[in-house]
Amino acid sequence: MNVVTLRLGGEMMALPAECLREILEPVPVTRVPQAGPFAPGLINVRGAVVPLADLRVALGMQPEPATEDTRMLVLDVPLASGTGTVAILADKVLDVTEMDMSKLDAIPGVGVRWPPEFLLGIGKWHGEFVALPDLEKIFMSGAAQGAAATALEEGN
Repeated sequence: MNVVTLRLGGEMMALPAECLREILEPVPVTRVPQAGPFAPGLINVRGAVVPLADLRVALGMQPEPATEDTRMLVLDVPLASGTGTVAILADKVLDVTEMDMSKLDAIPGVGVRWPPEFLLGIGKWHGEFVALPDLEKIFMSGAAQGAAATALEEGN
């Protein structure tokens, strides 16, 4: 599978390249009143309203300040009502590469910092561990409920 590799909270992550629409430099975020920390705002992507989510929240990671490497990845993700468009933050986008999904390791029962239900598996890339978040489970979980989920649905 082709994946896009990125850094998030100091960790290496990989997302399916097929769900990637585009990579943006940070743009202004419109805060949504009473939205939770997972998807606190909306961005304008070529005239379309797109919710901005922070995977760090779902994965239990600490927030980090933006740097010159910070990017917004616009993705098509599965939602309860079908596929929707959402943007996520990345501390740095690294590469688009091929990853052999049959060589993914199962999520260990101990020693993992992230909720195991939100990961597809752990792989290796250039000698470093790479976590593959399960975008469908993350966006259909409680992390995306409430005002943030409404913003996701209305943005599409």
